[in-house]
Amino acid sequence: MTVDTALTHRLKDLIDADWDVAEAAYDLDVTGLNLDSRHVKPGEIFAALPGVKVDGREFIAKAEAAGAVAILAPKGTPTSAPLIGVEDVPAALSKMAARFYPGQPEMIVAVTGTNGKSSTVEFLRQIWALAGKEAAALGTLGVTRATGRTEVGYTTPDAIRLHQSLSALKAEGVTHLAMEASSHGLKQKRMDGAKVNLGAFTNLTQDHLDYHPDFEDYYQAKFRLFRDLMDHDAPVVINVDGEYGERVAKDCERLGHAVMRVGWRGEGLQIKEITPHNASQSVRYTYQGQEDTLELPLMGEFQAANAIVAAGLALLSGLSSRQVFGALAELTGVAGRLELAAQTGEGAPILIDYAHTPDGLDKLLRAARPHTQGKVRVIFGAGGDRDPSKRAKMGAVAAKLADDIIVTDDNPRSEDPAAIRAQVLEGCPNASEIGDRWAAIQDGVARLKAGDCLLIAGKGHETGQIVKGEIIPFDDCEAARKAVAEKGIGA
Repeated sequence: MTVDTALTHRLKDLIDADWDVAEAAYDLDVTGLNLDSRHVKPGEIFAALPGVKVDGREFIAKAEAAGAVAILAPKGTPTSAPLIGVEDVPAALSKMAARFYPGQPEMIVAVTGTNGKSSTVEFLRQIWALAGKEAAALGTLGVTRATGRTEVGYTTPDAIRLHQSLSALKAEGVTHLAMEASSHGLKQKRMDGAKVNLGAFTNLTQDHLDYHPDFEDYYQAKFRLFRDLMDHDAPVVINVDGEYGERVAKDCERLGHAVMRVGWRGEGLQIKEITPHNASQSVRYTYQGQEDTLELPLMGEFQAANAIVAAGLALLSGLSSRQVFGALAELTGVAGRLELAAQTGEGAPILIDYAHTPDGLDKLLRAARPHTQGKVRVIFGAGGDRDPSKRAKMGAVAAKLADDIIVTDDNPRSEDPAAIRAQVLEGCPNASEIGDRWAAIQDGVARLKAGDCLLIAGKGHETGQIVKGEIIPFDDCEAARKAVAEKGIGA
């Protein structure tokens, strides 16, 4: 994906009429937008965003010295360069970014929820691609197309990078885009300005309570997708199996959205039965009153749930049921989501997954059980500088659903890793504790016997371990393969 960096706009074409901007500045040439004062170039607008830890206004002088042509900041902010004064800086930046990079794919679908966003958008991309559409997915895994993947940095990129990406994808011929909508991105209004045609909700469980003051704030951040970013007559797909699914569905209907309820309790598209096989599952479902069965080449009930949400979105986007359900039988897994990393000579699989919440770990362990003849073994930890209340809960989930548990480190960040592990172990006191993640994986692989499976949870596709502000290279998939090779038990 290539981004056009040679654009120039007049300031008056980027602003709203009611923003505080001196008329003398209207004809200024703007060569770019920037959030980081360290990287401001002459001719760019510096957006002084209020942050959780720092306030962008502290860096205005530095941006001006670097040649910022104007400053986007709250009304009344003292500046030397012309001020673009607004009430809501994040919302204004998104508007400006959408005007600076105006291209967008004609079909944009946004998916929100605690778990399942990455898989759902990637499954939707694959369905579209199999139907002959020029499709892309954008989210935690970066920008994914049939030709490969490009990193973007966040689940929902900042407003500037998001609109750069949308415009670049449009220029490259992408007509259909499926994107993740995180609660951070929605609350910080990074997606404002994106023309979302369809939306979906997967589930809502405990996560990010280090950022959101309470669960209701978390819910409202997610619901912004349907309330503020979409036309209220736009159709939406809601998985109604979880605790909050029906609330989202009813709140959407009150706004005027046409709701397709999906899942075990679905109405438009309902799962009737799932039969697990070694590395796949048969899914019996009903759509528009007609019952049928498909073979889904993925493990785990939660993967089936994500595929059904993607199917609902594909149907609403205009594909036929034949195209959609035919494509489900050809889906391939998503990096770091129940990904088969290695297998022992006795056939015991080692699977990598991103599960890092109590609900995610619960779904992962329940997904593995029907496919496992022997013991379900799990290695996991909990991230530092994140909601500490979920740590013991994750331990309790593992104690209830796994046969063998190793508690290890998972991005301790600035916290004491041993203290984090101790909190996790409160929920699973009989677990083994091996702080070094590589040693934990080695030990977990050594324990495997025929019929067992080993789940390595928490990091998924990530390739680094964050410790005291430093990113130490570490890849669970590579570590699993290396451990199997060193034991001489690989298949």
